[in-house]
Amino acid sequence: MSFIVTGNNQSEFKLPPAGNHLARCYRIIDLGTQTSVYKGKENKLRKVMISWELHGEDSEGQPLLTDDGQPLMMSRQFTTSLSEKATLRLMLESWRGKDFTLDELAGFDLTSVMDKFCMLQVSHDKSADGSKTYANVVNITSVPAIVKKAGLPEGVNKCVVLSLDNFDQKVFDSLSEGIKKKIMSSPEYMQLAGGFVPEQGTQANNKSLADIDDDIPF
Repeated sequence: MSFIVTGNNQSEFKLPPAGNHLARCYRIIDLGTQTSVYKGKENKLRKVMISWELHGEDSEGQPLLTDDGQPLMMSRQFTTSLSEKATLRLMLESWRGKDFTLDELAGFDLTSVMDKFCMLQVSHDKSADGSKTYANVVNITSVPAIVKKAGLPEGVNKCVVLSLDNFDQKVFDSLSEGIKKKIMSSPEYMQLAGGFVPEQGTQANNKSLADIDDDIPF
């Protein structure tokens, strides 16, 4: 299944440490068109959530695992755009260590990052009242050659893709209630369910990805 753009649930939440971590992409979830308000202006934009499992140890030498032995995970939502200043484009180019060509920008199959390793830069931020700490993905870079030479670990989580253009009910049912609720609020899901479809935001043109050099991850 492709996902063209221009997880396992954890029993208890454990905050991934801040810093740079080796990570493997294992889940790509189409959230549909989501509504947000920025500076008083309402925006309707197609969103996607990418998830990674973390590998390695923290600063104290403890493995990046949950209490039940599963890899800690991180997710980030992106607008499905490859415009010049789009965050998704900037992070994908940083991940692959190479700018997109004009042909590639005509349409990129996001599933090409599935099962690929990268380095995730994770930061911690406090909530407005200071009562909670959140971990956020602030940058993605390619895996250093020395790490690749030493050998990458085996992936743990099954690779999962959900596309609202090619809907898989079993994958949808496996998601957390919070993610399902967000997807169900989108006009794309409402259309699948036979409901009313409100006006959608502008989306990028979709085509398939051209071949890329072998020395980059995707």
